[in-house]
Amino acid sequence: MPTTESVMQPYSPGLEGVPAGETTICQVDEERAGLRYRGYSIGDLAEKARFEEVAYLLLFSKLPTRKELDDFAAELAVRSVLPDRIVAFLATLPRDAHPMDVLRTAVSWLGLLDSDSGHRSREANLRMSIRLLAQIPLVIATAHRLATGTEMVQWQPALSFAENLLAYLTSWKVDENEKAKAMARVLDISLTLYAEHEFNASTFSARVTASTLTDLYSAVTAAIGTLKGPLHGGANEAVAEMFVAIGSPDRAEAWVREALAEKKRIMGFGHRVLKRGDVRSDLIQREAERLSDLCGDRRWYDIALVIDRVMRRERGLAPNLDFYTAVAYLLMGIPRALYTPVFVCSRIVGWCAHVIEQQEHNRLIRPRALYKGPAPEVYVALDDRR
Repeated sequence: MPTTESVMQPYSPGLEGVPAGETTICQVDEERAGLRYRGYSIGDLAEKARFEEVAYLLLFSKLPTRKELDDFAAELAVRSVLPDRIVAFLATLPRDAHPMDVLRTAVSWLGLLDSDSGHRSREANLRMSIRLLAQIPLVIATAHRLATGTEMVQWQPALSFAENLLAYLTSWKVDENEKAKAMARVLDISLTLYAEHEFNASTFSARVTASTLTDLYSAVTAAIGTLKGPLHGGANEAVAEMFVAIGSPDRAEAWVREALAEKKRIMGFGHRVLKRGDVRSDLIQREAERLSDLCGDRRWYDIALVIDRVMRRERGLAPNLDFYTAVAYLLMGIPRALYTPVFVCSRIVGWCAHVIEQQEHNRLIRPRALYKGPAPEVYVALDDRR
């Protein structure tokens, strides 16, 4: 009779390289360091589409017509309001509460108040997905503005999702400032680049949770909790903190060399799957350079260039998406503690698309463990033990 170990698949720590399911949502092309969302090149989408189009594509499996996009944007505008109970809850939180803890708890609250949360149909899940896409930026901005004592701004239907998000999180008046409009366009591109990435840790967490046939809010809450971990989310925040610590381009090389000598991890480099580089990094680098020149402030970008050069030479590592995104977010003035929550504003559509896909073709996700514990033991009565 074969042993349990003999019939199991070879062990791969962290499930690296192990196919854990099928998806029609995102293809990761390791050879070309690229991604496709439902067949569309990430480069084409970032350059030619608005984030709202990408969100629609991921949720509805097709690019929208103009009317469908207008209707989708109008629905987001209608849903861009928080229940009074949520606002009251956010007002009770300590000012130093971690933004991801706030967001995770608020999403659970929103699930309690959503009449669709008890339903599992595709239509109900799509309605909940749209509500979360509209309300998550509000949760982040409301909590931040309550903590800092600044006045909340209202969603403006004439502005894009990214323009409204920038206005929520900064002091920029997007409808009155051309520089702010350029920032919002770069933010829009970053949202597209962050929207989806196959079975990453938080998405897989959402799918595992969804596979039990629980509600969408529970799956998203699990994903947020997973993203909070420093090995998954928070990399662009850590990169920005590194840039600020370095301070000027002339200090960058020595800083990195010293950090490498001390065996410290330089954030924003390498990727578990995209080992040959990340085309998303190339796309956002180009936008970060343009924005730096437009703002007349190349300090962060020039620091990044030096670090990039040293890491390629010393470690053979290319930057990932988080690295040059930090340059753009620093120029925009987005508070660093909100970088990972901004990630959620984008990735929520990927998570929801995966929850919907999982539950439409469901099989409970239940892997095996390779047992390495003691051999079988004989139970010894308590009084006979030595």
